[in-house]
This record gives sequence, C-alpha cells and structure tokens, in this order.
Amino acid sequence: MLKAGLYGLAFLGVFALVFAFLPTGEESDTGTGARLQGVALTLYPARDEGAVWRFRASDVTSDPLKGETRLAGLSDGGRWLRERGPDGQPTGEFTLDAMLAAPDLTIDGQDNMLTRQAEITLVQQCARINLTGTPEQPVRVEQGSGFSAPVAVVDSPSLTGRVTRMRMSFGFQVEDSGEDSTLGWNPDATEVCENGKRVPFGGPTPTGEPS
Repeated sequence: MLKAGLYGLAFLGVFALVFAFLPTGEESDTGTGARLQGVALTLYPARDEGAVWRFRASDVTSDPLKGETRLAGLSDGGRWLRERGPDGQPTGEFTLDAMLAAPDLTIDGQDNMLTRQAEITLVQQCARINLTGTPEQPVRVEQGSGFSAPVAVVDSPSLTGRVTRMRMSFGFQVEDSGEDSTLGWNPDATEVCENGKRVPFGGPTPTGEPS
C-alpha cells in the first residue's frame, strides 16, 4: 500500500510539472500571471470595509509581479454598500451606491482602479460624472476616498459644469478643483432627484402627491 502511494505522488508531481510548462495559447507581455475570459469579479477593498465592487469583464489579466489586475470588456460595474440593521450589524443585503462604466480598468495592489476614461453615476444624487484622464494622469478611483481626474464633466439636477483637476468623494463633495472650473448650481433645472431617480421638477412624487 505504501509503495502504491509513493507511485501516486510521483505521478501527480510529474503531471503538475508538465502542466506548468504547457502553452496557454495566450501569453501576457511579461510572460507572468494568468488570463481569464468571461469573468464575474467581486472586489472587497480593505480600505473601504463597508463597500463591495462588482464587475463583469470579457478579459481579465493578472500580473503578480506588478501586483496589478487588468479588466477589459467591462460591464455591470458598480459599488455596493452593506446594509446594517438597528443593531449596527450587517443584514446581508446591499444597496447600489455608484455605477462605473469604462472601456478597461487596472486594479493596483491597493485596490485602487485606474483607467483613461470613465463615467461614474452616483445613484442617490442622480449625478453623472464623465471623467477623462491622460497616460501620465489617469482617472483614479481610490478606495475609501473617492475619485479624481484631470477633467470631469458633471451633470446632475443640482450641479452642472466642467471641473479641472477634480477630486470628488463618493458623497458628491468636490474636494479639489482647478481655478478654471465652471461647476455651479443649475438655474435652469427641470428635474429633481427622488430616491435615486430623476423626476420632473414640480411633478408627482413617488407617492403620487405633488412635490
């Protein structure tokens, strides 16, 4: 029995060695890491314990040497917040806080996300923010903080305008901006934000009564 067991271990060792050197058909530029296709990805950032990010990606490449994961063909990107009961304990339910659309993303070793262009929708504020970066200064989504970009265009029922060198929190607070920014209150607003949805200003509320 012992001899048979040793033969089995030897076979598994040879099989693993052969499998490690089989060509994958698709190699990364660095020759390291792994590549997956058609992936549903969930990210639990350590620096944002109350949040969970979820994505779908047609192509995911991981480079352990750089500590980076690259997502391409991105869809259904979103930041979800854990709901808590009256006792402060998680209920197991999640609320969609923000949606993220981008052609691709690079997730670094700190779980921050970088891309050249993105649109973030802050659900509770009904705000759409189009972010544009450069190779030297990409759009950055920083866990537990917010997001930044060299140029951003904000569209919401309350605030509109163009912001340079923008840094914004997930709570829709502008924490930094360039002097040439034009962000301001929208005097011609025809909509208001009700429960995460845009509704006509002065129109019926979700209960059916005039606002």
